[in-house]
Amino acid sequence: MRSALRALGVAAALALLPAGPALAQGQEPDRDFTIEDARITESSGLAASRAHPGVYWTHNDQDAPLIHGIDSRTGKTVATLTLTGVGTPRDMEAIAVGPDGDIYVGDIGDNLDGSWDHVWIYRFREPKTLGNRTVAARQYTVRYADGPRNAEALMVHPVTGRVYIASKNEDGGGLYAGPERLSSSGPNVFRRIAEVPWVTDGAFSPDGEHLVLRGYFSAREYPWKNGRPEGDGTSVGAPFQGQAESVTYTPDGSAFMFGSEGRDSRVIRVDRTRADHPAQEQRGTPDRPGTAAPTSPAAGGPGGEQGNATFGFLVLAGATALVLGAKRLLRRGGGRSGD
Repeated sequence: MRSALRALGVAAALALLPAGPALAQGQEPDRDFTIEDARITESSGLAASRAHPGVYWTHNDQDAPLIHGIDSRTGKTVATLTLTGVGTPRDMEAIAVGPDGDIYVGDIGDNLDGSWDHVWIYRFREPKTLGNRTVAARQYTVRYADGPRNAEALMVHPVTGRVYIASKNEDGGGLYAGPERLSSSGPNVFRRIAEVPWVTDGAFSPDGEHLVLRGYFSAREYPWKNGRPEGDGTSVGAPFQGQAESVTYTPDGSAFMFGSEGRDSRVIRVDRTRADHPAQEQRGTPDRPGTAAPTSPAAGGPGGEQGNATFGFLVLAGATALVLGAKRLLRRGGGRSGD
């Protein structure tokens, strides 16, 4: 009896001990968050960490070779990785985590519309501990079988480890497959395997059975069959963002995480179970599924909430076009050319 009472006393005492820090509502991992780091003004890629739950890797699109780990519970930077063994990046646009636990970074942008005869992929092991550190990376040279082009989406299949790149073009781009294994000894030739809409980022689902591709105004998810996307895909509820640049899946595959450029940019979660929201995005035209259509997202008259939504979309589209045009002119004028 005494031992039973003693056990009850111990249990009661333990119950009175202060618990560890509880997360407030809205601070659960893999939910909406704001990137608070003032250094990150052009977040162009997004990838969920495999080693650190709740952490997402991102980077600026033209920068020193820096990769930042953001805690989705707080929006704070918990790791900054400086890559060694690579040159000065020209236009880093995408990031993905492979099945081997390596992080792949696509220095694949070409804002001069295909003026560089090669681009690069950087690859390094995801660190086991967070914090600021220097990591050694391998650099791979990439060429396209049908000539240079601009691209912003790099995806690594979570089962085969094969790397894919989606080119970016207002009239539609191409999906390119790399060799079965990347080689650091010579150029890696990527070959076109499918046509895709205007793409700013993409990602494979954790099981490798789906591919999501997003553009500025829409996103579509495709079944992945026999090493290529199947059909026209399904429209998903991509949120309107100032400059829609990134997308990835949560580690459990239950949701998409959509990101954008800009200071204090917001990363927004969209659950896959309720991802088909035609009123939240441009559905596309019949001949170009998934690309921006000239009609409003919802039918309605010029007044009221639907009219305001249409007006807001047109303002957003115009602002996005102006920003993109200004960035292209600045880069043409300032010029990042050569190696």
